[in-house]
Amino acid sequence: MQNRFLEHITSLLLVTACMLTVFFFTHNKLDKTEADALPYHYSKANFQFVDFNNSFQKALLSDMLNLYHPGREEDNIRVYNTLSGVAQMDDLEEMQKSHLKESLTGKKLIEIIGMGVKFLFVYLLVMILTYYGVQVIGTWRFIKQKQRPFLSHSSAKNKIKQAALAVLSFISSMFLFSPAYVIAYSIRTEFNTDVLFFVILLGVISNGLLITYANKFYNFLLTESKKGYVETAVAKGLNNNYALSSRDTGISYKSIFHPLGKFKGHVFEHIFKNARFQYLSTLKEQAVFLITGLIIIEMALNIHGHLSYEMLRQLLHKNYDIVIAIILCIFYTVKLTEIVTDILIQRETAKFANQLQPPTPATIRSVP
Repeated sequence: MQNRFLEHITSLLLVTACMLTVFFFTHNKLDKTEADALPYHYSKANFQFVDFNNSFQKALLSDMLNLYHPGREEDNIRVYNTLSGVAQMDDLEEMQKSHLKESLTGKKLIEIIGMGVKFLFVYLLVMILTYYGVQVIGTWRFIKQKQRPFLSHSSAKNKIKQAALAVLSFISSMFLFSPAYVIAYSIRTEFNTDVLFFVILLGVISNGLLITYANKFYNFLLTESKKGYVETAVAKGLNNNYALSSRDTGISYKSIFHPLGKFKGHVFEHIFKNARFQYLSTLKEQAVFLITGLIIIEMALNIHGHLSYEMLRQLLHKNYDIVIAIILCIFYTVKLTEIVTDILIQRETAKFANQLQPPTPATIRSVP
């Protein structure tokens, strides 16, 4: 585990150092435009000391051109007019883009950190809801699969009900696999800063995130149910009834929708715990998938005041130092997820190891 933390710290330091290096090269860097196709070797860069808004300095420039290039009045006039015109255009463009050009000041950094905290809050909430939904859907599907052999000779009424549920499942799957922006634009057409709940909802139900990882959890359950310890437990008399809405002999609805999945006294409790332990390793992959989805949601829908839209806006305005700060915020979110996931896996592994540890001689002597 120490090696894993060393890898995390090394990657954090390396990526941060690279980003800061790029930041120092891009911070306060301004685009410079020059007049093309001028006579001689002149360009605006040669006359940065001239104030083209000052008539005396402009007249002095005209005299200097005639002094250094006598007998070429037409070329001198063209150089003078071109440089003067470029200066006026640059001043006008600077005024038009003055509200677009920004640099990473202390105030802007605080604003980005606030957006980063909002992004982290949305991400954590969607991650928790998705984690819960994945287990509920996977468990429900597994239980229904276990009941299927007993429902093969059901009545016509039940068959109609099953067909209706199949159609409903197909429609809901199409909805869950739809991109977030398609769902959003089919519901509403205008977005502002008061859409936090809407972003969370789209993050959970869109882009196939929920159904994809629910299928993975279901496969973990299915694999665990075929292992030898399950057959041994059933042979020793542990409850193996998967009938729903039965507290004593089957599995209750409350157990399925419980946040921690309580199936006390049932063989499925051990199947569920082992499958959930295996699912922890997929959280890193799910986190990347989720963060990508949230970035697409905020960018595609132009949701103002959110981190991803701000990154897109600053990228279009070529304020690269601010873009680098936003990228670092997103990177730290990913690394935080990886570190927390490794800690959870370590704790669960230690818990399983303690349960499998053989009794010590002192423990054996203490048993009456």
